[in-house]
Amino acid sequence: MKNIAIIVCGGKGKRMGTDLPKQFLKLNNKPIIAHTIEKFQNCNIIDEIVVVINKDYEKYFKEIIYKYNFNKISNIVFGGEERFDSVYNGLMSIKDENSIVVIHDGVRPFIKLKYIENIIEETKKNKACILGVKVKDTIKICENNNVLKTLERENILLIQTPQAFDYKLIKKAYEKALEEGFLGTDDSVLIENMGQKVKVILGDYENIKITTPEDLKMGEILTNRF
Repeated sequence: MKNIAIIVCGGKGKRMGTDLPKQFLKLNNKPIIAHTIEKFQNCNIIDEIVVVINKDYEKYFKEIIYKYNFNKISNIVFGGEERFDSVYNGLMSIKDENSIVVIHDGVRPFIKLKYIENIIEETKKNKACILGVKVKDTIKICENNNVLKTLERENILLIQTPQAFDYKLIKKAYEKALEEGFLGTDDSVLIENMGQKVKVILGDYENIKITTPEDLKMGEILTNRF
């Protein structure tokens, strides 16, 4: 059984407001995507890495692979219109159906090795496992600037990546979602859509997703701590 990471970085980063997609912006003089791939490159139990990119940046990305010697990258796949399409393309590139697949956002460069290892170990037992952190603020459902309901935050988690799955299970979940036209908002909801349980383990508040200029500033602070 192999452990294969799919790192998704096919987005155009419109919310960042820059010409260069956010995954190629630099933190401490290194592209964000290079920081991210490095974590999986250095994880001893990750056997291969599949990276999903925007085809317009293939040459740019190959230069990054060469510069940082990412020799675990076994395949480069082109993304689709939506994240759903990009992950599906990554899944379809994997030939070993007995694998565990670890799906991760290319702009989450601060994932720690222990969480990658923990989520894989839990997936061996449960077939689907995700990371989450407890919310710190009060959560309210609102409509037209009026509060409808205050939620009990004890049972609410903010979900992150990586998310790990038995390959056959996540492939089946994506195929079912395709038939139904159900995109979902993350990978694990496709498992839920099949009526299957998803294990959740606590992650790390520093595992931020860099999406906005404010996130980039926080990333610069965190880079100096890692």
